Amino acid sequence: MNLQMMNILSKKLQSFHSSKDYITLVSNFGYLSLLQVAGYIFPLITMPYLARVIGPEGFGKLAFASAVVMWIQTISDWGFNYTATRDVAQNRDDKDKVSRIFSNVLWARCFLTVFSSVILTILVLVIPYLRENALVIYATFFMVPGHVLFPEWFFQAIERMKYTTIFNLVLKFFFTIMIFFIVKEPDDYIWSPLLTSIGYVICGLGSLNLILNSWGYKLYKPQLKEIYSTILRSTDVFINNLMPNLYNSFSVMLLGFFSGVSANGIYDGGNKFPTIFYNLQGVISRTFYPFLSRRADKHKFFSFLYIGMSIIGAIILVILSPLLINIFLGSQFSDSVSIMQILSVSIIFLAISNTYGTNYLILRHHERELRNITIISSIVGMASAVPLVYYYDAIGVALTVAFSRFLLGFLSFVGFIKIERKKSFLI
Repeated sequence: MNLQMMNILSKKLQSFHSSKDYITLVSNFGYLSLLQVAGYIFPLITMPYLARVIGPEGFGKLAFASAVVMWIQTISDWGFNYTATRDVAQNRDDKDKVSRIFSNVLWARCFLTVFSSVILTILVLVIPYLRENALVIYATFFMVPGHVLFPEWFFQAIERMKYTTIFNLVLKFFFTIMIFFIVKEPDDYIWSPLLTSIGYVICGLGSLNLILNSWGYKLYKPQLKEIYSTILRSTDVFINNLMPNLYNSFSVMLLGFFSGVSANGIYDGGNKFPTIFYNLQGVISRTFYPFLSRRADKHKFFSFLYIGMSIIGAIILVILSPLLINIFLGSQFSDSVSIMQILSVSIIFLAISNTYGTNYLILRHHERELRNITIISSIVGMASAVPLVYYYDAIGVALTVAFSRFLLGFLSFVGFIKIERKKSFLI
């Protein structure tokens, strides 16, 4: 980032610091950051231990199961984490309307989870490789009901993250400690997703109690017509969320088929630290999302902050990749260094995509445009995955992901430019 950009960013930060929204944003960012600590930094604490106990093969099985379950998770989310967050944020003073949005989304997600679990069971019975890994896949799958019960999107929308974040932090700390007592040999890898799943379910039940009993929101009975309408309204965003799996989770699954679970473990090792930074990006993006739904004029400030931080983070991760892999994973994961460096560069592309896609096109009700951009990027990425993964193994997966994210970021920025020019022309 050059000096001029830093000066502009500094002036914008000073101006924004004096606004009333500053305290809300800082508070939400702090609590969302703690929530990410519960979900992602705690696994980092166990990473060196697990890497040495379960090895690349165990890591590979967990990575493969996560790639499979990611499809199920995307179906159960169905884009509600964006559309419902936007709708609640824009109607949060109307408690009855918010309760109806919350109820319809919760019942819709329950229906979609049951539907997707049936599809998963059919696939496990039909595909031999899935059947061989059925135990770890189902252990990982139980995270999905936990995600459904824990409506993180709702807390973001009403901008009240304090109580549920603290609850998550304490509970997941407990389950992190349990891993050191339970996982003692390679075959114990199955306990890692099981403990995480149990934690998600308990957090979800506690969160529902907070929303319904402490804050006084209502849970209305399910109405099929309203559930169908709720699903239909979020379909464009669902497609937008689903399509990246064509190049992301699909390429990981492809790697497992072509090169075995050890190759999955090498890729997963290189993806650990970039994923942590992706989730930090997600914290910033989700912190600003409900705010930008009310204050569209602050998008330029957000873009300077978000993309600037991502460039700095990418550079740091590329430089520190050899050291981080050696310290946290050991010499057996030395092949993960190149993968980590490639994925670190893709952080910048992902930031551009979030800035001009999620936090611009969706908030301005251009879901269909973003859907088309994502479909194009994902299909191209999926097509490139087959030769890249076949010839270059784990590095091929990293190249596929980075290239696809570049396309997604570039096309999102082009879409942003077109809309801004059209708006200027109308004015």
